This record gives sequence, C-alpha cells and structure tokens, in this order.
Amino acid sequence: MLEIRPNCEHCNKNLPYNSEEAMICSFECTYCKECALELFENVCPSCSGNFIQRPIRPSFHLKKYPVSKERIFIPKNKNLTKQNTEAYKNILPIKR
Repeated sequence: MLEIRPNCEHCNKNLPYNSEEAMICSFECTYCKECALELFENVCPSCSGNFIQRPIRPSFHLKKYPVSKERIFIPKNKNLTKQNTEAYKNILPIKR
C-alpha cells in the first residue's frame, strides 16, 4: 500500500492525500509536479526512474488506511541532479 507522503522531497510543498500535483516513482519518491516534470524532466533524482501522478486515496479510507505524516525533505544538489537528468531524460523509462 502506498504511504501517500505529505510533501515534495525537494521543495517541501505540501502534497495532501488528495493532491493532483503529487508525482511518484516506483520507489514512491514523492515530488510536486513542477519539480518532477520541469526541474527533473521526468527523471527521479534518487533512482533515475520516471514519474507518474500519485493516485488519490478516497477520504472514506483514511481512517482505516491513514496516510504518512512523516515529511521527507532532502533538497537535491542541482548540479548532480542535472547530470542525472541529462544521462537519462532521452532514454524511455522502459529502457532505463
């Protein structure tokens, strides 16, 4: 089950459980849409995978399946991130 993390790991923007701005990779690294698609160009700076929009957990499931309250805020080094993005952005996710 997804943790549904509450914030962007890079810019710390709030991303509540019902946010349409939340993007995740296959390891559930969580970023806002702006960081994931514009800054990182669809290449996760942590694992080099691609991003998809995080699903929204229906509110009636929140009591039984609560979302994470742990905030992960580890801003990425822009130089290292750019190198990673350049290395992978032109390779289809299925070929990475």
